[in-house]
Amino acid sequence: MVTVGFVVEGASDKKLVESQSFRDWLIQDYQLQVIDQVVDVGGNGNLCARNIAFYVNLFKKQHNPDKVVVIADLDPEKCAPCITKRKEIIGSENIDLVIIARKAMESWFLADTDAMKSWTKRGSFFEEYPEKTLSMPWDRLKEIGLQTIGRGPGSSKIAFADKFIKHHRFSVVKAAQHPNCPSARYFVEKLELLG
Repeated sequence: MVTVGFVVEGASDKKLVESQSFRDWLIQDYQLQVIDQVVDVGGNGNLCARNIAFYVNLFKKQHNPDKVVVIADLDPEKCAPCITKRKEIIGSENIDLVIIARKAMESWFLADTDAMKSWTKRGSFFEEYPEKTLSMPWDRLKEIGLQTIGRGPGSSKIAFADKFIKHHRFSVVKAAQHPNCPSARYFVEKLELLG
């Protein structure tokens, strides 16, 4: 069994990694065991080479994982214009895998058609380009919620992520199966290689 430690940028990412369904999937399919402590660096300003080394080294010292995975958002308006540049900003020292969600991790929520059907209470749902929304994916979720159930996801990304994962059964594997969600597919494929 390979132990994996996750360093994430924000609350939605942390909720995903902490979820039992995600952990069960990694153990069952890839023999990867998630270290209980997930490090949330609290925003993209903290995920750069000069700061990430501190978090990764401390994590390795305290928990000694076999592998370290970093999950970050692209946030093209705030951080970097492309995935390559974003990875350069984060760096790679003592990191085994860096995953960049295009725009933001909430785009993966939009890509899981079954979870979105459950949340919107609609028999059909398909977001054609979940990673190319005009606004940020969180804003797109608000639009969809207002159009379908008369309210958005709420003001708390943490609460929504928790509910979306637990009650609507969000699965990164299902998001990865979306034809236009390459960052989720990359995540799943690269995790398989770690196992």
